[in-house]
Amino acid sequence: MAGRFTPGAFTNQKQSCFREPRLLVVSDPLSDHQAVMEASSVNVPLIALCNTDSPLTRVDIVIPCNNKSTHSIAVVWWFLAREVRRIRGEDTRLQQWSVLPDLFLYRDPNEEEQNVEDPEDARLEPVIPGADAEAAETWGVEPSMPVGSLGDMGIAAPGYGPVGGTAGGWSNLDADPTETW
Repeated sequence: MAGRFTPGAFTNQKQSCFREPRLLVVSDPLSDHQAVMEASSVNVPLIALCNTDSPLTRVDIVIPCNNKSTHSIAVVWWFLAREVRRIRGEDTRLQQWSVLPDLFLYRDPNEEEQNVEDPEDARLEPVIPGADAEAAETWGVEPSMPVGSLGDMGIAAPGYGPVGGTAGGWSNLDADPTETW
């Protein structure tokens, strides 16, 4: 069953949406916690696609995968569907399955209509106006000015340079450091 889970669908027989499933497979036990709770109370086996942060209580079989990405969930459902077909004997391991994992992704039909573009507009051509076009032609040429540090250009960098202190390095440990303050 896809979509929103109605609480009591497995436990309340008086509801119109009451169901008695033989197996429940959930994509995320954290977000489907109500279905997980009810399935465990009526002893329905539960298979869950779990990430490292998914709760494993009341889960019978764990399929470790990334259950936060829609693409990885689609690939896992594709693998499950392919294996179920092979277990039923509908396919063999030697033949290729013509169904692509892309078919397990939900695509909004309205969004697809908006994304359709004219083939004339689909061509990408760089547009560089005026003076920028001349500069773009010379990008591969060596720079006219030498590239280096400020010291190579004869410009002193203020605030950087040797700091006055006691001479002698580590061998002058007896000197009082407060004399230079």
